[in-house]
Amino acid sequence: MADKEPVVERPQAAEEEEDTGAQVAPIVRLEELAVTTGEEDEDVLLDMKAKLYRFDKDGNQWKERGTGTVKLLKHKETGKVRLVMRQAKTLKICANHLVASTTKMQEHAGSDKSCVWHAADFADGELKEEMFAIRFGSVENCKKFKELIEEIAESLTKNEGKEGEDGSSTAELLEKLIVSEGKSEESGKSESTDSGKVNETKSDAAPAE
Repeated sequence: MADKEPVVERPQAAEEEEDTGAQVAPIVRLEELAVTTGEEDEDVLLDMKAKLYRFDKDGNQWKERGTGTVKLLKHKETGKVRLVMRQAKTLKICANHLVASTTKMQEHAGSDKSCVWHAADFADGELKEEMFAIRFGSVENCKKFKELIEEIAESLTKNEGKEGEDGSSTAELLEKLIVSEGKSEESGKSESTDSGKVNETKSDAAPAE
């Protein structure tokens, strides 16, 4: 008969750790910071994924500006609408400008998913005249983007026309008021002159003492 191998008992203290119930406090406490994007006072009118290009005048070619989300944001108090686009990973702003009455979208030659426009952009911290091209994933998204921009620009044009009419009517009222005041002053002068003449006539007609 073969000899049986000796059974070795392993100590469990090395495998299991005793729970002392002690709580270790963190060395550094991290405080929550409120992150602001500058979009808190604005309503989102449009939010789509797209790829943005900027035309380089020096190199005479299109350069990719970034891939991310393009938004149309309307300010809750002023009602102004701006276009903002951020890169997907870094969230860096690659377009930031107001939609004006002069903003006109044009179809990009050779692609029905893209459109081109000019704008005074502030993405780099200073106003610069830029020409942008944007490409969407579908024709429907590009059409929706283009139509919404044109609708906003058209409404701004109408408002500017009304303000111009109001300004001209106000100017006409002021002109009429000035004319009426001038006439009243002239009539007042003529009345005082006539009364002076009457007084002189009466004094001449009075008998000498």
